[in-house]
Amino acid sequence: MAKKNELWEWIKALVIAVLLAAVIRYFLFAPIVVDGLSMMPTLHDQDRMIVNKFSYTIGEPDRFDIIVFHAPENKDYIKRVIGLPGDTIEYRDDTLYVNGTAYEEPYLDEYKKQVIDGPLTNSFTLRETPVGSDVVPEGHLFVMGDNRRFSKDSRHIGTVPMEEVLGKTSVIYWPIEDVRLIK
Repeated sequence: MAKKNELWEWIKALVIAVLLAAVIRYFLFAPIVVDGLSMMPTLHDQDRMIVNKFSYTIGEPDRFDIIVFHAPENKDYIKRVIGLPGDTIEYRDDTLYVNGTAYEEPYLDEYKKQVIDGPLTNSFTLRETPVGSDVVPEGHLFVMGDNRRFSKDSRHIGTVPMEEVLGKTSVIYWPIEDVRLIK
């Protein structure tokens, strides 16, 4: 009888562990692999990261958060939030202007030093992108990759509806030499 009771306890523990892991992965945190170079130099191809799915359940995205979202071609993209609902976005002379105010983008400094044949980010206004209006629509985000010359982002696919956002990511856990928190 003791053996049967012990086996039952092990089965219950295993079922609880599997259910707990499934709940955590589905609702709270999930792994994702960076695919491509669009977020260089911040993120590298094949970096493995944790997506915090809970972050926007209780809060709103902040400008410059790195998010994961479902893109139109049935892929998940990792990009940086540049524009929030109601913002006007413009790039002029390689400088970001949000609502008419110039913003620093320190995460681009490394790439800007390497570019010798023009700006890292070509000049544009929201109206000149698929957004087609002067402001980021309510319930949407304007996102861009850090590797501005080689990123398919809101300049090409339009804004991202909030319901397509999986969550925020800021932890690289693999490869081991690159483990860090990112901004």
